[in-house]
Amino acid sequence: MSGRPGPVADEVRELLLSRITDVPDYPKPGVMFKDITPLLADPEAFTALTEELSRIASGCGATKIVGLEARGFILAAPVAVRSAIGFVPVRKAGKLPGATLAQSYDLEYGTAEIEIHAEALTAEDRVLVIDDVLATGGTAEASLELIRRAGAQVAGVAVLMELSFLSGRVRLERALAGAPLDALIVV
Repeated sequence: MSGRPGPVADEVRELLLSRITDVPDYPKPGVMFKDITPLLADPEAFTALTEELSRIASGCGATKIVGLEARGFILAAPVAVRSAIGFVPVRKAGKLPGATLAQSYDLEYGTAEIEIHAEALTAEDRVLVIDDVLATGGTAEASLELIRRAGAQVAGVAVLMELSFLSGRVRLERALAGAPLDALIVV
C-alpha cells in the first residue's frame, strides 16, 4: 500500500470550487444548495476531481469504492474505473434487488434507511466511501456501519466538499475509528 496522498493542489481546488454554483433557498428557504452539475459538465474539472479521488483511493489501499446515493454514484463510479477496483452502491431502502443489509439513521425530522447488497463486500475488502458533500454526516456514518456489518474494513471517506459549519467531521470521528476523512474543499 502506498503512503497517504498529499493535499490537493491550490489550482485544482480553485478549478473545482469555480465550477460549483450556489443556489439560494433550495430545496427550502434558508438553505444554500451547492450545485455540482456545472463541475460535472466541465470535462477538465470532472477529470481533475476523478484523479484526486483516485489518488486518495490508491493512498488508502482501497479495494472497493462505495458510492452514496445519488450524487455519490456519479463521483464514485469513475473513480472505481480509474482505480481498477469495484464499485458498490449504497442506496435508499427498497431500491436494491435481492438480499440486503439495512441501516437506519436520524434526520433533522425523522429517520431514513440505506441498504447495501449483502454479498457485495468481503472481509478482504478495504472500502473507501465517496460522496459529493459532507454535511451532518448521518448518511456517511450509516454507510460505515453497513461496511463493517458486511465484514469489510473501512479505508476512509472522501468527499468533494465538506460543509464544516454543520460539524459532520465531528460526528464521523468515532465511526471512522482512525480511518481518514478527506475533503477536497472545505467551506
